[in-house]
Amino acid sequence: MEISEEELGKLLKNQKKIKTIKKLDLVKTKIEGINIGTKTNGIKYSVREHRGKWILPLDWEKFFNSLKSRKAIVTFDALINTGGRINEIRHIEERDVDYDRNNLTLRITKCKAKKGEAKGKPRTIPISSAFTKRLRKYFKGKNSGEKIGILSTPGSNIALKKGLKSIGIVDYEMYSIHNIRKTHGNWLKVLGNLRIISIDASEICLRLGHDYNTFLSNYGSSGVMSSEDVQTSKKILDDLYE
Repeated sequence: MEISEEELGKLLKNQKKIKTIKKLDLVKTKIEGINIGTKTNGIKYSVREHRGKWILPLDWEKFFNSLKSRKAIVTFDALINTGGRINEIRHIEERDVDYDRNNLTLRITKCKAKKGEAKGKPRTIPISSAFTKRLRKYFKGKNSGEKIGILSTPGSNIALKKGLKSIGIVDYEMYSIHNIRKTHGNWLKVLGNLRIISIDASEICLRLGHDYNTFLSNYGSSGVMSSEDVQTSKKILDDLYE
């Protein structure tokens, strides 16, 4: 079975719904790493064969500089600087920002039902002083209780894929917004291992809201960044964990 990139783009909007399907017969497409599944009601879904991709800093810089709309800039700035899930970022209000201490509280977090949680536990994370200043700018003119204002989840995925494609990333279809979370975690790991910032594995796990085994199995990756990548990641994350 072959499917065009245009058809695949439409299917990507239904990607998150794949979690509700207990068993799905997958058919390979002409795009490496992407399969198609069809539910009993006829709805088709795109499914990536693996989800461990993360973005090198030099590529991220090119991607971010290609963004045009304010919403897209706010969305991806917040994702890369916090490592938060997009639904956690979506609910940020100005009251969640501690401008004096450069801290951000994610009030709405993932509910881990398997661990007996009835609702997600809020977590407070440090952020860089530069990102804190940009948050003040993003909230300027907004009313009390108004959200930060980001793209929808499907819109974010489409913007990410289009942007990565535009800068020449060949396997751009293998990325989703969740891979930005993996990107953030891996940048911190590499910078910490090089003693450029002061952070260890436990802090990364607490920041991401994961245990150590989950980080290693789903987020951890070998440090393959060049010296330029290292310098660029430090520039993007600024004084975080200095």
